Amino acid sequence: MAGHSQFSNIKHRKGAQDAKRSQKFTKMIREITVAAKQGLPDPELNPRLRSAIFAARKENLPKDKIETAIKNATGNVAGENYEEIQYEGHGPSGTALIVHALTNNRNRTASEVRYIFSRKGGNLGETGSVSYLFDHVGLIVYKAEGVNFDDLFSHGIELEVLNVEENDKEGLHVITCEIKDFGKVRDAFYAKFGEPELARLSRQPKDLIEISDKELIDKLSALVEELEDNDDVQSCSAVPVCRVSSQCPDTGIQKNSSTLCSIVSQRAGFQCQALE
Repeated sequence: MAGHSQFSNIKHRKGAQDAKRSQKFTKMIREITVAAKQGLPDPELNPRLRSAIFAARKENLPKDKIETAIKNATGNVAGENYEEIQYEGHGPSGTALIVHALTNNRNRTASEVRYIFSRKGGNLGETGSVSYLFDHVGLIVYKAEGVNFDDLFSHGIELEVLNVEENDKEGLHVITCEIKDFGKVRDAFYAKFGEPELARLSRQPKDLIEISDKELIDKLSALVEELEDNDDVQSCSAVPVCRVSSQCPDTGIQKNSSTLCSIVSQRAGFQCQALE
């Protein structure tokens, strides 16, 4: 009986993992389809599509599924139409959140997101209620191992990026840039340092609020986790804890030592607010 119980537990865990992986793939396919539909179907000429394909390949999404998603967008294959929606709201103790969704049923998604906010001690707000607290930027992330931070920083100066950050806790180097420069900056870093761990457009809080209450962190984590478990939600952005930074006197670029708490997970490979 003990062996049977262990086998059942393993089957259950594997089933849950397979379901998560399937959901992740579905979200990636939606992102690729919408990115191709909003711009050109050629990733070399469409930065958002290129980033979506990059993220999908890192997660081993099959090539044929990527190609089919692009064909769906260009009208060569019948498929569902998805629209991009941004929800804004407040979590426990007034923490600000932005939810990015791709949906084929606006009413269903709005109802489900509102319910999750309410059930987890938050409330869904109106458009513009918290978006002014965030900047929309390009985000490029490298693992610290094997990439010298000073070299990244110097390259960032040459490219006039917004910020080069050293996240010791996560073992990562993070570069942020203007949206208009994202494609150029991403390609320049790729050419010099190789493939990054993450490269996409992201929401970054303008003013960082310190969260030291473990109970609040747990509540906010639970809210973000349930939101990202929703099939229509691609990612969530939340105001994380504060960080200590120093400005380079020669360039004005912020050289940061991060003290961030990983309160926001990144399920679909599109965004990692815990780095921001």
